[in-house]
Amino acid sequence: MPLFMDTHHAVDGLTAEAVAGAHQADLATQAKYGVDYKQYWFNDQTGVVFCLVEAPDAETAAKVHEEAHGLVADEIVEVHEGH
Repeated sequence: MPLFMDTHHAVDGLTAEAVAGAHQADLATQAKYGVDYKQYWFNDQTGVVFCLVEAPDAETAAKVHEEAHGLVADEIVEVHEGH
């Protein structure tokens, strides 16, 4: 299944605790869509969040975010693991 990196740009007022909670909501929702949210990164100085997700397609990955917490990514790109 393809891997995607999604980016949430400068979410105002976002905290590490809120990002962790949103990730937990993704994990609780993902099985319904056949998606696996693997990892996330948060820069607390810029408010930018990155999520690594295995999903059938970008649209399905976005549906999980939308249903779980409403914080839809600004962009989602397919990525490939380096060797």
